[in-house]
Amino acid sequence: MWKKIKPYVISIAIALAVGALSGFLSMEGMENFESFNQPPLSPPAILFPIVWTILYILMGISSAIVWEKGKGRNGRALLIYALQLIVNFFWSIIFFNLNAFLFAFIWLLLLLLLIVLMIIEFYKIDKTAAFLQIPYLIWVSFAGYLTIMTYLLN
Repeated sequence: MWKKIKPYVISIAIALAVGALSGFLSMEGMENFESFNQPPLSPPAILFPIVWTILYILMGISSAIVWEKGKGRNGRALLIYALQLIVNFFWSIIFFNLNAFLFAFIWLLLLLLLIVLMIIEFYKIDKTAAFLQIPYLIWVSFAGYLTIMTYLLN
């Protein structure tokens, strides 16, 4: 049993750790952010950790599927996955700690590109793994709207 779920546990733990560390490092900036003008359609602050936790779990499950099913042909897919995790990690630091909203938007465009490439590569290995990334793509697209509007309003 453990052998079967081990890749999923490890993959989910990695994704959650990346998100948790990024959140921890940008926590003070998040608190200060509340004093900025908020864009229309901004969700309540409590929603962000809930959504991100779900997305990181989906990322972990998806990458584990690719790891398991793509033996020997998953290198490119997992490299893009790792790159997007790194870009994801730094976005909140750029946005919340540095308040570099325009640069954060440009950084987010890079993240969106990597997510699309990741979905394409995951799809070649397993359709479910690719489809599990669609909520992430949608949420980051919405984050793009929030980011550019924050820049314009502040």
